[in-house]
Amino acid sequence: MKNILNAPFVVEMCETTANMYRLGWDERNGGNISCLLDQSELEQYLNVNDVIRTIPTGFDAAELAGKIFIVTGTGKYFKNVQKDPETNLGIVRISKDGKNAELLWGFKDGGKFTSEFPAHMMSHIVRLKQDPEHRVVAHSHPTYTIAMNTVCSTDEKDFTHKLWQSNTECVIVFPDGVGVLPCMVCGTEEIGIATAKKMEKHRLVVWTNHGIYGTGKNLDEAFGLIETVEKTAQIYMLALGRAVNVIPDQIIKGLADLWNLTVMEGVLDLE
Repeated sequence: MKNILNAPFVVEMCETTANMYRLGWDERNGGNISCLLDQSELEQYLNVNDVIRTIPTGFDAAELAGKIFIVTGTGKYFKNVQKDPETNLGIVRISKDGKNAELLWGFKDGGKFTSEFPAHMMSHIVRLKQDPEHRVVAHSHPTYTIAMNTVCSTDEKDFTHKLWQSNTECVIVFPDGVGVLPCMVCGTEEIGIATAKKMEKHRLVVWTNHGIYGTGKNLDEAFGLIETVEKTAQIYMLALGRAVNVIPDQIIKGLADLWNLTVMEGVLDLE
């Protein structure tokens, strides 16, 4: 078999976590990523019948039974993933009854997946229904996004509008807008359920006073969604209270029409 440390999905996880740490989005052990893998590709690197141990999922993940994910570990620092992926990452398969995850590789120090695993899996369930090509859920704590979230209301239409008005890229990159949750206890089934509900309409969900969830067909797309929100939140915060020029709603609509995009309803005032 091929060396799994050279597998594209391991290399890309290492590169992405390193970038997110370097950008200051994932301090200490903050942040987590999970990526749905293709079993036929994985079998080039791993015997998928060799289960190291089982780990309780913490909720009913039966809808994902048999699906395999590479995921970051709980208590692990993103800055350490690249130098020791086998300790800081794990590859798990959801059991037939959805109550356990079968560890196929990684977490060699006896660790387990992120405490946000239920929230990730619930979001995967919902996003796969919206887009069969969906593969990635990424959670991080980008500085300016959290800062903007502290000075803006939790009204997701208003939050989305402020982003769209601050950077012409925004309506193109996320025409579906940004979902926003109030401040909640993280690492719980409750916040996972609430996030998944938002994921029915949005690929991005902001957790008030905490961070953001981004999803996508691959790591680049999920990373790029978060990156665009964070860049725009920085622009918004740097201009806070002094902005003279914002993008008019007619221009935002024009951009959406140009790219044949369906935008989040109730955001633009076109009367």
